[in-house]
Amino acid sequence: MHRIFTTSVADVYPHYLAKVERKGRSRPELDEVIGWLTGFAQPELEAHLAARTTFQDFFAAARLHPNATAITGSICGIRVEEVEDPLMRRIRYLDKLVDELAGGRPMAKVLRA
Repeated sequence: MHRIFTTSVADVYPHYLAKVERKGRSRPELDEVIGWLTGFAQPELEAHLAARTTFQDFFAAARLHPNATAITGSICGIRVEEVEDPLMRRIRYLDKLVDELAGGRPMAKVLRA
């Protein structure tokens, strides 16, 4: 089992936030991206962060967006669409969306509209 599976989303969230804010994006935009992928409304996301939910439990409770499979490309040199483990693929989807947001992609493209 990968260590990230048992890591709290709340431990990684500040890193996501710092990354997008360094590039001029905002917390509401980050939360919108996370909500799009997971189906969590803002209060649900905040509850998971407060409860220090692990990535494993976070994605077990998520209602993955039907267009999530449209998330492709490389993250850390690994093609997202080729990740075998379903949980790791979902975590990589999130990483990829955060990268795209920080990279200045228009929100409509990040959210696969």
